[in-house]
Amino acid sequence: MATSIMAPLLTPSSSANKHKSFVTSTRVVPVRAMKVEKPLEELYGVKVERKVAKERLSELGVSRWSVWKTGKCKLPWDWQVDQLVYIEEGEVRVVPEGSKRYMSFVAGDLVRYPKWFEADLFFNDFYQERYSFRAYGDD
Repeated sequence: MATSIMAPLLTPSSSANKHKSFVTSTRVVPVRAMKVEKPLEELYGVKVERKVAKERLSELGVSRWSVWKTGKCKLPWDWQVDQLVYIEEGEVRVVPEGSKRYMSFVAGDLVRYPKWFEADLFFNDFYQERYSFRAYGDD
C-alpha cells in the first residue's frame, strides 16, 4: 500500500520585476512503506488489561488465586497452559524467546499469557502477583 504526504513545493513566480519571488504550492509526494512493527502482545497472543477496576478483580475471584513473589532476578519461563496474572506490586519485563524487544507489565495490570509461550522474565525489584491457570475457553 503506497503512502503519500503533502509536501510544500517552491516554484519561481512569473513576476515582471527583476527580483525573483517564489510561489508556494502543494504536491503529493509518495513515501516508501516504512516497516511498522506490531506490538509484541499482538504477535505473541499476550492479552493485557491496564489499571483493572476492583469490580473486575472481584468478578474474576482474584483474591482467591495463588500468590507468587520474587526479588530482583532473571527467570526463563515457558507456559504449559494459559495463565492469568494480576500484578499486585512491582514490574516485570517480558522478553519473548528470540526477540530483542520486550513487554512491560506493572502493578494493576491483568495479563493473560498463552499456552506454549516462552520468554525471559526480568524483575528489577520486589514483585508480587496473583495467578490462575486457565483451561481452554475460560475467560
